[in-house]
Amino acid sequence: MHIPVLKNEVLEYLDAKPNKNFIDCTIDGGGHAKEILEIIKPEGKLLGIDRDEEMINSLLTEFQNSNLGDRLILTCENFANLKKIVEKYNFGKVCGILFDLGTSSWHLKESGRGFSFQKDEVLDMRYQIKSQISIRQPADKSQRELTAEEIVNKWPENKIERILNEYGEEKFAKKIAKEISEKRRKTPIETTFQLTEIIKDSVPGWYLHKKIHFATKTFQALRIAVNNELKNLEIVLPKVLEVLEPEGRIVIISFHSLEDRIVKNFFREGAKEGKLRILTKKPVSPSSQELELNPSSRSAKLRAAIKL
Repeated sequence: MHIPVLKNEVLEYLDAKPNKNFIDCTIDGGGHAKEILEIIKPEGKLLGIDRDEEMINSLLTEFQNSNLGDRLILTCENFANLKKIVEKYNFGKVCGILFDLGTSSWHLKESGRGFSFQKDEVLDMRYQIKSQISIRQPADKSQRELTAEEIVNKWPENKIERILNEYGEEKFAKKIAKEISEKRRKTPIETTFQLTEIIKDSVPGWYLHKKIHFATKTFQALRIAVNNELKNLEIVLPKVLEVLEPEGRIVIISFHSLEDRIVKNFFREGAKEGKLRILTKKPVSPSSQELELNPSSRSAKLRAAIKL
């Protein structure tokens, strides 16, 4: 079951009102969107964006017999193209924009694309697979075709080390990259279990028994690289200011320090330039009650600001 992270806090900081329009840039299973749609009725609209066509199709099926009419617009797009998407759907007077940057439980447990080290799957890790690529977006095509398997089998050892360092903040990046390079000479690395065993052989014994699984940071780094996640976030944030109405709100939930740093710095710069008023002096974290119900929310951090 999809459990929206920091649901009450999202609604508080978005400050949704009846008949206002909002955008959920990472609609995923629709947990936050459903709550927002209920608050903004009867005339308020929500534009839901997701890179994964399967997620969008699932929501279309779920809502096809609802009475939402044209209040919910769903589109399979990269949120980096936010301004073009808004123009395409003529979606005006946006009062709030939400980003939940976490990887969904569906991708980890059901997608079969190798996001999780706990299931033996092909090393894919794409949010948007090749068959979903629009011929109208050739510039992004090469990025969308990149897979985790290609990275571990074809990228130079030093480049693998760099992304493990930068995107995963993995302290044993050098050793893991070296082991990957050596093992792929003998046989291609094609599955998540193969990669997990390589990581296991690369790190000291004590690292295998830490609270966070020893493969977590490597898998995170590969996923970020495959989907160009940090760059997309950097691209979209200035566009948010172009799309939002004055006094409109932006709420962003991040799940690791790299994303949070990008958001924090963007908010600070916006405040210095008189474009934003920051609502969260420190990031908001899940309550103990939420952590008990949804342990996967433990690393979530919410930041919010108002466009001036």
